[in-house]
Amino acid sequence: MEKALDSILGPQTQAVELRAQRAKILATNIANSDTPRYLARDVDFQAALDSARSTTQLSTTDANHLSNASAAHKGLSYRIPEQPAADGNTVDIHGEKARFTENSVGYLIDLSFLDARVKKLIRLFRGE
Repeated sequence: MEKALDSILGPQTQAVELRAQRAKILATNIANSDTPRYLARDVDFQAALDSARSTTQLSTTDANHLSNASAAHKGLSYRIPEQPAADGNTVDIHGEKARFTENSVGYLIDLSFLDARVKKLIRLFRGE
């Protein structure tokens, strides 16, 4: 049932999940902008989305089994700074804020696509 729903709703379901995970990573970078030796991290969004589409889900037969790791954390890498700080911190606060804003706009766009698909399905089920 879950696969059928994913095929109906399209890739936006995975994109919303990845954008939410990326928002957490970028927010952590912003929060640690004054932490000495903190290394900024980010996810290559397109590569993570492609990975999420191509991975097969493993079935778990026991509550103690581990599920697949999230696609965002598979593509997580450290960012190479243009100008590292003297204390070893690699966070460019202005760049992080710009990436966070861009990610937020993409999140809202993906949510609007999902909303339109769900409304279309509701109209279809009602026979409108």
